[in-house]
Amino acid sequence: MNKLAVVALGGNALLKSEQKGTISEQEANIFEACENVADLIEKGYNLVISHGNGPQVGNVLLQHEAGFKIFDIPKQPMDICVAETQGSIGYMIEQQMRNVLSERGIKKNIVAIITQVLVDENDPAFKNPLKPVGPYYSEEEKEHMNEQGWQFKKDPRGRGYRRVVASPKPKEILNWEIVEKLARDGNIVITVGGGGIPAFVKKTGKLEGIDAVIDKDLASATLASKINADAFFILTDIPYVFINFNTPQQHKLGNVTTEEMKKYLSEGQFTEGSMAPKVRAGIQFVENGGKETIITEAELLKREAVGTRIRK
Repeated sequence: MNKLAVVALGGNALLKSEQKGTISEQEANIFEACENVADLIEKGYNLVISHGNGPQVGNVLLQHEAGFKIFDIPKQPMDICVAETQGSIGYMIEQQMRNVLSERGIKKNIVAIITQVLVDENDPAFKNPLKPVGPYYSEEEKEHMNEQGWQFKKDPRGRGYRRVVASPKPKEILNWEIVEKLARDGNIVITVGGGGIPAFVKKTGKLEGIDAVIDKDLASATLASKINADAFFILTDIPYVFINFNTPQQHKLGNVTTEEMKKYLSEGQFTEGSMAPKVRAGIQFVENGGKETIITEAELLKREAVGTRIRK
């Protein structure tokens, strides 16, 4: 019986910071990412692939802003924007993975699932929104946007103001049972894109979207635990997690325990908004029954025992 792995692709791995976001750019990036992820198939893994959407959802927000200003087309809420990127990125990953598998003579079904993730509408994150999204605004534009009830924070580099939204913890991944069945049957499943579409259950029992951005790695870890994955791969742009990063005392972490990683977190070794959320997600998976979390860059997946490996 094949092992089961959840692989989290970063949004910046799909669209690099210096790129404009053309389809040709994204397709080339995704093909390269899929080539690396496909190495896990040859290592005996069934795959569930999640992905970030930070750059892409920012572009969608800009498109809505432009449509509103020029044509008075109503802007859509954050949950709809996340759903848009789940569909578009899922389509591109599915297509490019098919191209990769075709070159290798591997036959597998690949399916992208639009995924809602339940959060608590009373999560403390809603009282202190910190996650920046979308374009930069001038002081004047910010004042105008405040009429919509948006909250802003000034960019420390002086580029203006950005809208900030809550980043609540994921409570439940909808349709996780279907994801697990499809994956264990040998199909490649793309899900939890952008951390999932944020939704909550109203007192009436009805589902409703909510303005938020769920951390992609935390949602992926939650899913990995629910489907009893054997391994959780968090793919980033460096081969290892480091302590004392960018100092003469820099040291890469190979095999580490959850307790060691908790200690490093408490010491402030990992940057918030960068490596710290990945480490927390990796710890969560292992502490909820997972065998190991591997944090590394995609190019190294073909090797054995690569990256930072978090175990109990």
